[in-house]
Amino acid sequence: MSRFFLLDEDKAAMAKHGNELDGSHKWGLPGLRCHSCGATWSSVGHDYPSVDLSGLPEHDEFKRPRPEPFAEFVRLRELVRPLVPPDVSLPPGTTFGPLVGRASGSFGSIDWLGGIRLLMRREALELLQAEGLRGLLGCRTELRFRQKAPPELLELQVAPRGRLHPDCMPPGHPPPCPTCDRFSLRWPDEPILDAATLPTDLDLFRLGNFATMVIGTERFKDAVLRLELDGLTFRELPTR
Repeated sequence: MSRFFLLDEDKAAMAKHGNELDGSHKWGLPGLRCHSCGATWSSVGHDYPSVDLSGLPEHDEFKRPRPEPFAEFVRLRELVRPLVPPDVSLPPGTTFGPLVGRASGSFGSIDWLGGIRLLMRREALELLQAEGLRGLLGCRTELRFRQKAPPELLELQVAPRGRLHPDCMPPGHPPPCPTCDRFSLRWPDEPILDAATLPTDLDLFRLGNFATMVIGTERFKDAVLRLELDGLTFRELPTR
C-alpha cells in the first residue's frame, strides 16, 4: 500500500541558514467578489511559475492584485486557460510566471517561501530527478541576491491533485458555493487523504481542495533522506 507524507518546513534548518526571502509571482488572477455567497476571497497555493503571460495583449491586467466581480474574474480566467495545463482549477488568486523579489543569506537544499511555496537548489533538484522521481518541475526565478555568487534557486511547480477525505471535515460543513466554488475549511487537526483521488503518476503534489498542503510519496521522502537534503519534515497521513 502506498504511503503519503505531509511536507513542512524544517525550522531548525531554516534557522541554521539564516536567510531572508521575499517575493511574489509576476502575474496573477484577481480576487473575487461573489454575488451568490457574498464572500470576497482568493486562494493560496495554486501557482504556475512556468506559465508566461507576456504574450497576452491583456497581460498588464494580471499585475495588480484586487478583487473583481464574478463576470470580470471569469473573463480574465478564460484568457489564461489555454496557457495552463489541461483540466486544472484556476481559482481566484492563482499566480503565474517567475518569482520576483529579493533574497539574502545562505540557503540549504530546499527552502520555503511563506511556508507554502517550495524552492530548491538546482543541484538538489537534479539529484532527485536522477532518482527517477516523477513530477518535479523546477522553474527559474527572478530573485535579486545581495551577495556575490548566489545559489541558483528554482521554484517547484507543484500540481494540485488529490483531495482531503470528507471524514476529516467538520460534520454538517456547508458545500462549496455553487457560483464561485469557495470552500471554507480550516486546516484539519488530523488530515485524511481520499485514496481514490490521489495521483499515481506523481511523487510530489498539492491537494486540489486544500492547496496549502504539499504531499510527497514514500519514494520522495526516502530519496530526500538518503541524499541528505535539508529543509523538509515529513508527517505520514492516513488514507481512506
